[in-house]
Amino acid sequence: MDAKSRNDPELSCIVRLVNASPATVVTLGAWGDVELVWVHDEVFGGSYAAIGRAVLAGLDREPPDVIGVVARAGAAPVAAARVDFPAGADFAGLWGGGTLPGWRGRGIFRALVAHRAALAAARGYRYLQVDALPTSAPILQRLGFVRLATTVPFSYPGTGS
Repeated sequence: MDAKSRNDPELSCIVRLVNASPATVVTLGAWGDVELVWVHDEVFGGSYAAIGRAVLAGLDREPPDVIGVVARAGAAPVAAARVDFPAGADFAGLWGGGTLPGWRGRGIFRALVAHRAALAAARGYRYLQVDALPTSAPILQRLGFVRLATTVPFSYPGTGS
């Protein structure tokens, strides 16, 4: 990522959280993909290295088609999420919002949602798509989100060849 991209206001925005001081939300740049992946690994279990690579690849596009955000308490990451900006679509996608257990209930998830929604609105997206866990649904509903559909994930084992 070049210096111009790192200095882009969309990539360097900082938002102070009202109920989570001293945590801040910072937009992820090439220097922070490790933090996003670490938070996802801790919150959701498993390995999310592929997500980090996808965010970095998206940041290399102009304009970036994916941006990750990390909430920090001081220098320590405590929550992370990303927003996808599909070309030619009315919907931006909010993905992977997760907060470490010790930091939940302080408004960090809400701030991550609001920050990503503002990024999407600034790009002209009319709608947000969120595939939320049951634990996130009440928070999203309080923020004004309305359930339009329910998804059921399936896994296909492949043919083995």
